[in-house]
Amino acid sequence: MKVMVIGAGQMGSGIAQVCAQAGYETYLNDIAPEFIEKGMKGIEKNLDKLVQKGKMTEERKAEILACLKAGESLEAAADCDLVIEAAVENMKIKQDIFARLDSICKESTILATNTSSLPITEIAAATKRPEKVIGMHFMQPVPVMTLVEIIRGIATSDETYKFIEDATKEIGKFPVEVRDVPGFISNRVLQIMINEAIYCVYEGVATPEGIDEVMKRGMNHPMGPLALADFIGLDTVLAIMQTMHEGYADSKYRPCPLLRQYVKAGWLGRKSGKGFYTYN
Repeated sequence: MKVMVIGAGQMGSGIAQVCAQAGYETYLNDIAPEFIEKGMKGIEKNLDKLVQKGKMTEERKAEILACLKAGESLEAAADCDLVIEAAVENMKIKQDIFARLDSICKESTILATNTSSLPITEIAAATKRPEKVIGMHFMQPVPVMTLVEIIRGIATSDETYKFIEDATKEIGKFPVEVRDVPGFISNRVLQIMINEAIYCVYEGVATPEGIDEVMKRGMNHPMGPLALADFIGLDTVLAIMQTMHEGYADSKYRPCPLLRQYVKAGWLGRKSGKGFYTYN
């Protein structure tokens, strides 16, 4: 099978890696060659770590890298069987990408989006093949986490769902079918917990360290909600909360003012060097 992954950031490069590991001929695309190169180097670094730990041979690493190609233009998707979009969480950008893909790809190509909260139905509306548009929401870090939420749009066909369910299993992931609602399951549950933890900081209930220790030591979470928010990116957390607040029109999804303030300050978490914690 031939696959194109659009977006060479952490999510996109991780998706490309697991597709290549499954033996799929995989193109990695982004808006600039330097982003693709960075994504490719990240994949090679991940594989090097597995080799160093004795979990992968050099031969196996070479086989995986041989399946990866730079797709510097969307035109490379013309003969792909599946395209997985992992671009920025912005509806207009995603619709523009899907409209272009619709005109480039062959009729049988399935178009999937890795959106974490945006409506699949609305993304599909930008195409003339809504029955072949579906959500594949991977978890971060993709090579490690086994879950993929599979989200049907209102027009997604059973054939498309079955194809994606089978492909998800082939790349070593566990599929869960989810309705097309804001936040799906993972973010509907997770982000409201993160937002509530941010409110606890905002209201002076405890320090970020204290809140995270309560959730790690008391609830057996591997990472506290505020450290996790920094890992995800506070701008992404805010975008998801805003999507759910708008979609459900329910005040329980209202983003904490402190979250908005941090994002406006450019304190986005790990990627900016500062969020609820400071990173070198």
